[in-house]
Amino acid sequence: TAGGEVTIHARKAVVLAAGGFPNDIERRKALFPRTPTGLEHLALPPLGASGDGLRLGESVGARVADDLHSPVAWAPVSKVPYKDGSFGHFPHIIERAKPGIIGVLANGKRFVNEANGYYDYVSAMVASAPGEQVASWLICSHSFQRRYGLGISRPFPLPVAPFIRSGYLKRGDTIEQLANACGIDAHGLSATLSEYNRHARQGQDPAFGRGSTPYNRKQGDALHQPNPCVAPIEQGPFYAVKVEPGCFGTFAGLRTNAHAQVLDAQQQPIAGLYAAGCDMASIMGGHYPAGGINLGPAATFGYIAGRHIAGVSAYE
Repeated sequence: TAGGEVTIHARKAVVLAAGGFPNDIERRKALFPRTPTGLEHLALPPLGASGDGLRLGESVGARVADDLHSPVAWAPVSKVPYKDGSFGHFPHIIERAKPGIIGVLANGKRFVNEANGYYDYVSAMVASAPGEQVASWLICSHSFQRRYGLGISRPFPLPVAPFIRSGYLKRGDTIEQLANACGIDAHGLSATLSEYNRHARQGQDPAFGRGSTPYNRKQGDALHQPNPCVAPIEQGPFYAVKVEPGCFGTFAGLRTNAHAQVLDAQQQPIAGLYAAGCDMASIMGGHYPAGGINLGPAATFGYIAGRHIAGVSAYE
């Protein structure tokens, strides 16, 4: 505190709930795939979520689960340049399922059903991106941006020009110009769009099945038919935004039991120590079945920990 360190003695127990490790560079380097320096990641949680809870647990014998399906709750994120030279992070949740946008890699090729969940988008990007850098570009037309927005650039009537000037959005009168502005293989992007548009004119996406699930269609535009997630990308100018791996939080937390008690190396509870939220290993084993998969367990196991600490067993 401003007056120095304050020691607090817990009468019954301590619950570790410090937000996991999305901003812990060294642990990201150790656990995240294709993150050789730990810096190839655009975390969304506050900087204070930096692994303190995990380190506290480890200091008394706890173990971090390193065998999950994924250690991280992926999110597709773009870097937003500010006037002072700093950058913000923006999650791409809404526009990817709207009709008239696709995601491509540096080779100009699509790699995923963009209308699927944000976790699925990044998982596919990490698995498919060529070369050392993991990144993709969301590509759309001017009319799409004016109707739905693109990243942090909002739809009409808000202006799009400031985002072009700042470099957040790339612009091209033709697809070839756009590809050159982004550093994307122009031939690959042209071929991808030609094939995509050929089917999109009939509302179809045989390559990846945009609009084929209720989840896709819910995220699309119900006023656009026959497929609320598919429309051709034909009339310039065109826009693109660079999207990189980021996250809403982490899954690789401290191993716990059904009472949220933190376990030691022998799978025995450490007396008086509990964990909840992202400091607790994912109860889904590192899978991401739906949005909010960190929030629900955080609330539930915080409640479970409180009841266990208080010695409550009666049904409420």
